[in-house]
Amino acid sequence: MSYDPFDFKNTLPIINEESEFFPLMSSEDEAEMNNEELPQSLPILPLRNTVLFPGVVIPITVGRDKSIKLIRDANKGDRMIGVVAQQDVSVEDPDFTQLCHVGTLAVIIKVLQMPDGNTTVIIQGKKRFLLKEELQSEPYIKATIESYRDTPLKEDKEFKAMISSIKDMAMSIIQLSPNIPSEAGIAIKNIESTAFLINFIASNMNAEMSAKQRLLEVSSLRERANMVLEHLTLDLQMLELKNQIQTKVRVDLDKQQRDYFLNQQLKTIQEELGGSSPDLEIENLRQRAIKKKWAKEVSDHFNKELEKLARTNPAAADYSVQMNYLELLLDLPWNEFTKDNFDLKRAQKVLDKDHFGLDKVKRRIIEYLAVLKLKHDMKAPILCLVGPPGVGKTSLGKSIAKALGRKYVRMALGGVRDEAEIRGHRKTYIGAMPGRIIQSIKKAGAANPVFILDEIDKVGNDFRGDPSSALLEVLDPEQNSTFYDHYVELDFDLSNVMFIATANSLSTIQPALLDRMEIIEVNGYTIEEKVEIAKQHLLPKQREAHGLKSKDIALKPDVIEKVIEDYTRESGVRSLEKKIGSVVRGIAKSIALEEPYNTNVNKKDIETILGAPIFDKDLYEGNDVAGVVTGLAWTSVGGDILFIEASLSPGKGRLTLTGSLGDVMKESAVIALAYLRAHASYFDIDARLFDQWDVHIHVPAGATPKDGPSAGITMLTALTSAFTQRKVKQNLAMTGEITLRGRVLPVGGIKEKILAAKRANIKEIILCKSNQKDILEIKENYIKDLTFHYVTDMREVINLALLNEQVKEPLDLKIKEDIKPALN
Repeated sequence: MSYDPFDFKNTLPIINEESEFFPLMSSEDEAEMNNEELPQSLPILPLRNTVLFPGVVIPITVGRDKSIKLIRDANKGDRMIGVVAQQDVSVEDPDFTQLCHVGTLAVIIKVLQMPDGNTTVIIQGKKRFLLKEELQSEPYIKATIESYRDTPLKEDKEFKAMISSIKDMAMSIIQLSPNIPSEAGIAIKNIESTAFLINFIASNMNAEMSAKQRLLEVSSLRERANMVLEHLTLDLQMLELKNQIQTKVRVDLDKQQRDYFLNQQLKTIQEELGGSSPDLEIENLRQRAIKKKWAKEVSDHFNKELEKLARTNPAAADYSVQMNYLELLLDLPWNEFTKDNFDLKRAQKVLDKDHFGLDKVKRRIIEYLAVLKLKHDMKAPILCLVGPPGVGKTSLGKSIAKALGRKYVRMALGGVRDEAEIRGHRKTYIGAMPGRIIQSIKKAGAANPVFILDEIDKVGNDFRGDPSSALLEVLDPEQNSTFYDHYVELDFDLSNVMFIATANSLSTIQPALLDRMEIIEVNGYTIEEKVEIAKQHLLPKQREAHGLKSKDIALKPDVIEKVIEDYTRESGVRSLEKKIGSVVRGIAKSIALEEPYNTNVNKKDIETILGAPIFDKDLYEGNDVAGVVTGLAWTSVGGDILFIEASLSPGKGRLTLTGSLGDVMKESAVIALAYLRAHASYFDIDARLFDQWDVHIHVPAGATPKDGPSAGITMLTALTSAFTQRKVKQNLAMTGEITLRGRVLPVGGIKEKILAAKRANIKEIILCKSNQKDILEIKENYIKDLTFHYVTDMREVINLALLNEQVKEPLDLKIKEDIKPALN
């Protein structure tokens, strides 16, 4: 803002106006004005922010009702009014006591009605007066006055020099101030009267109203001139100092302006050519940074890197690397969160709508949301959903994100072998990139997404590093608030991210990594659950994917059950969805070719579309020969049943194991045979048989590797059946491990094994008593057709599993007759 010592906005328009009522005051005019007699009383016009000096002409805007009434009455009479300044400019309607004691007699020169409705009055000051007594307050103030004359002045050389100095300073100020018009200097030069000159300059000084009022009240013209001279001196010094400062910086400003205009022209040319200037790019980055909600250390680091970019030649290779780095920092959601929806009833509805069953998993998720709702800053636990393929582990993450109102992001870890995939590369490397964790957070656009770490059990390692070890920091709630990515070079807070890992098996997960996760088993589905899932989710999804409507195809529960039993063999529903898709495509073909078809697809239509049944459940329904026992196994794709076959042949008591067995199963076979030999008398077996007959244990499907502790009691039962020639009960399966003492130990994967048994039409199942708690977690209506036997000792298993009568088939009798001579 400029500094103007003079304010001529009120008087100069009148000075410049060629008007009959305003010639500049001469000495004769001043003498005539001083000789005029004052009236005894005057209507008083209060002025809020102006002081009127004798001889000076000013325009004033009248807004108060009282003032308008006063002006109209005076304009009809002698046009004489008293003008007095208010003591307090904030008072809207001052009374007599709130006026200054010294005012100026004024004559109304002209009254103008302005276009905006206001009234402007041009007045000229005549003589000063002193207020005496108030005569009236309504409709406007009227008071008695008396003359307020100047002290007689002797114009000596000193006074003349003072007046000359005042003129010179006023002219200097006008020349130094660019905002003061040159006409002001002409007006000052043409003023002849000394008193009018002082009054004119005093009236136009840019000073406080109280200072001007003091000048008006000074009776001595010499003293008033001295005060004006002091004020002008200060103003002139201020202007000279201001001009010195401007002179010092003008060169720099001129250079900056020159550079600015040249840069603007360069930008315009580059934009016309279709490019962008480096300076424009840097400025865009700086403007984007202003809007970020990052911490001070991040902001300081960004500004430092931005300055480094500004110093880099745009043609250099490092320029694009640095630009990409800064854009990544801007794209990352530092302290940017989506608002969580903590309506737990709605969350339960979303989970129930998207997933049938999985009650334990849903209950754990609702528990997590409940704690988060109450505490708000809970460090997110790392959930790990473990189960066979196709049971909905990944889609559960989507449902959680939908229920919470969070962003959803998924990172597939299958086959990841490079540590840099997690932590990123250092910027010094060619082609450096941030890790996939940071890239996924950037893609999500929020610092609190639901983050799915898919197939965490399939992370590999090689000479490039161990990604599972790099995940330790990511999945540790105590450490991931300061996750360090080699590319970003700054700590990023992952504590608000809800990580959900998925895996098919826990055996391949690093123990330290497994310790940081909360394991939730997502077991396979029963046939009843699969039927409901197909009705509620799979069929509608496939109809929509193939352009069919609900009226075009319908599948009854028994038809869906046929598809499940005859065409799929899995714990999840992925293969079931494919088969339903094949059925829907078959119907779509009939519709497109306008062929007749059955809307309510029956079992015969299923075989027509899908072909002959792939799986024959009758294969699993019984054991017709001694030495064959049905066992229950857990695989990475869910539960399954397997047969363990034991046969005897003349020899020297050798044990042969086939079927691609692992070390654990081989040890179980050795333990089973050792236990049977030790307790041969209890099972009515002659001990000499073990030395004269070779034992062969085989598990079919030899091309498939098999290992695990679940086959211990199954092998012992098979051996006992072979040596006693007692057949195993029909529709019976078992699982459990044994010790040399014959104790039955609990095993895992019970639900998957039970589901596999039910698919195979098994009716009775032998389990360790300690596994009874696992059965209680399965819905009762799903296992109502199964009978469970809970055992603690192998003798109980043999008594439950083997029939009392011996095998009577000719082949078995021949084996029996062969054994008898050996016994003798």
